[in-house]
Amino acid sequence: MSDSRHYSLRILYKLNRKINWQSKTTLFLTSLLVSLAGVYFLRDPSFSVTQDYVLFILFFSIGLWVTEAIPPFAVGILIIGFLVFSLGSEEADNVKQYVQTWSDSVIWLFLGGFFLAEGMKITHLDLTLLKKIAPKFGQQAKYILLGLMMTTGILSMLMSNTATTAMMIATITPILHQFGKQAAITKTLLIGIPTAAAVGGMGTIIGSAPNAIAVGALETAGVKISFITWMIIGIPVALVLILLFWKILLKKYDLKDQKLSLNFLSDEQLSIEKQEQQENDVLSKRIMLIVLSVTLFFWLSSQWTGIPIAMVSAIPIVGLTMFGIVDSEGVRRLPWDTLMLVAGGLSLGLAVQQNQIADFFINMINTEDLNIYLLYLIFGLLTVILSNIMSNTATTTIMIPICIALVQINNLGDVATLPLIIALSASCALLLPVSTPPNAIAFSTGMLDQSSFRVGGISLGIIGPIVSILWVLALSLFLF
Repeated sequence: MSDSRHYSLRILYKLNRKINWQSKTTLFLTSLLVSLAGVYFLRDPSFSVTQDYVLFILFFSIGLWVTEAIPPFAVGILIIGFLVFSLGSEEADNVKQYVQTWSDSVIWLFLGGFFLAEGMKITHLDLTLLKKIAPKFGQQAKYILLGLMMTTGILSMLMSNTATTAMMIATITPILHQFGKQAAITKTLLIGIPTAAAVGGMGTIIGSAPNAIAVGALETAGVKISFITWMIIGIPVALVLILLFWKILLKKYDLKDQKLSLNFLSDEQLSIEKQEQQENDVLSKRIMLIVLSVTLFFWLSSQWTGIPIAMVSAIPIVGLTMFGIVDSEGVRRLPWDTLMLVAGGLSLGLAVQQNQIADFFINMINTEDLNIYLLYLIFGLLTVILSNIMSNTATTTIMIPICIALVQINNLGDVATLPLIIALSASCALLLPVSTPPNAIAFSTGMLDQSSFRVGGISLGIIGPIVSILWVLALSLFLF
């Protein structure tokens, strides 16, 4: 009986893989054909062969990102490879720029952030900080919820929001099991933490890939944004949205005056931590804390010290490997796929901008009677909608070069305002379990329904762009 069941499962597994493979192939070929048709019908007779190629890879990338026929990072590699292959007959310098995005300052900045996040995870500095902060939240459930959301948001400014969410949800697992699936505190924690992680990424350049895409695109357009400048832009928006969403959760799920125990870690987790404490002694944590502090200091003071923020990334890369905190296994665990996606996105944005593809389509739009504030709102909401369908990195990669061209061609004010609004709004796409990795982690606990994410997806999907627009406009008078 068991043999027949095992055989049946093998057959079902093979059948599922075959169906999945066939569907992926169909989606890939459909994206290819639609892209070819799009170039044929939308190209202008004045287009050069180079412009045709760039228009094709733009349509093809959008199709692959939307359908997910291949992983998003693979699309990034495809973009660079296609641009080099198709434009290889041109001057070497023109093609070289699309490959050089791998060494762009944004890539090095992200890499430094990845080393810091991995070091904090290995030394359990993140968990140690959480345990020291947790008792200060009090005993009332609503304030514990706020404290955990704020802690998640702040950690997500330095670490991957995926890793932060995984750590926080693992930490509160005893509370989830104690109160069960239907309890209001369970719902609020599992919805509030991933939302805070996604929104918290707004706070720094390394907090979210859309932030890096915006910084890279604006640097190409002649606008340089320092690490501390971005924090001035992003942190207030992130904190306000977390606070507003906390109020929304309290209104939807009445926690009343419920009290909770602050013993977030189970005995098993404590024993594991003690074992790991022996391997990662106090000295390792102190070294990690010093490297983190020095890196943050030079990132924040780059505009006064004159040291480029990308160069500062050498501090965690060299320091953590030299002291053995991050070894070769740790380096292999870094999210290299994110760097591939960002590098490909930068190359696509550069190609679209330099070959005036965005200019062509923008000239087709009548902008004479266009209200600039309505334009900000439209692009902010459109970013949220598209980011719910495909990755927010892909969305910003496509939209930011178009918006920069739109502003420059029509003299619609400061060139930095609209890209910043788009980058911040991209972190507000929270409608579906698959909209962000933090949502997916929370959904994987089995304690949430898909409909549970609507409260965050709808409320922050509308409030987020509005708050971002108001704050960016207020700062644009002083910063740009």
